[in-house]
Amino acid sequence: MPVRKKSKFEQWFSFSRHQRRFGADKVYAQFNDVDLDKLKTTRIEGTELTYTHGSAKDLNEHIEQLKQEFVGQPQLNHYHASLIVLIRREVDSQNNYAKFKALWLDERDFLLRSLNIRWLISACDTFIDFDEDACLKATLMNAVVLINTLKLQETERFLCDQSITENPKHQQHLQHQRYALFDGTSAFAVGTDDTLRNMRWRLEKVCEIHPLGQIVIEIFDRLQRDENNNVYSRFKQRHTREKTRWW
Repeated sequence: MPVRKKSKFEQWFSFSRHQRRFGADKVYAQFNDVDLDKLKTTRIEGTELTYTHGSAKDLNEHIEQLKQEFVGQPQLNHYHASLIVLIRREVDSQNNYAKFKALWLDERDFLLRSLNIRWLISACDTFIDFDEDACLKATLMNAVVLINTLKLQETERFLCDQSITENPKHQQHLQHQRYALFDGTSAFAVGTDDTLRNMRWRLEKVCEIHPLGQIVIEIFDRLQRDENNNVYSRFKQRHTREKTRWW
C-alpha cells in the first residue's frame, strides 16, 4: 500500500502548507476581471524559455518564475497555470476552480492548441482532484496513466543508457510466434498488430462522453509525432499494415 494521504485536519497543522499561500492577496488581485481575449493575443516577453524544477515556497515568486515557461506564448497559458497553482495551494480553491473549469469549457480548442503536454496533464490532474463529475475524472485519468507510464519507460532508457537496436531474429519471432512478457501478457506483433488501433477506437468512444475528454485524444495524438520521440512514435515508424494503424 502507498503512504497514507494526510487528512485535511492533519494538513491544517502543516506550517509549510500555510507558508505556500503567503502573499496570495497580491497574486489574486492580478487575476480579477481578466480579459481572456487580450490574454490570448498578448505574448509573454522574454529571451529564453526556462522550465521550473520544483517550486518556490513563496507564492508570488513561484507565479513569477512560471512566466519563464511561457516565453513567447500567449499570456492565457500563464493565467491557466496560475489558476492551477492557486487551486493546489488552496487559495480560494472553490472560486478558482470554477474559473479554471469555465476557462476550459469556453476556450478548450485554444488551450488544446496552445498548451504543451506538461500543462495538459496538470489540467487533467486538477479536474481529477476537484471535479464532482466521476465520468470526467475517469476519462482524464487515461491521459495521466498513459503519460506517467511513458515517463517511467523513457526515464529507464536514460538511466540504463540503452541504445535501441533491433534484433532481426526477434522481429521475425514476433511475426510468427507469441512472445510472453508477464502475467499472461504477450508482446506486440510489430508492424501488423491491431491492439493499439482497437485501443484508439475504445479511447475515442470513452472520450466522446464529455467535451473535455478531447484533452486525452490531443495528448495521444501528440505522442505519435516523430519529434516527440517515445515508444509510440517509434512503433508508428515500424508499423506497416495500413488496416491496423492507430494514428
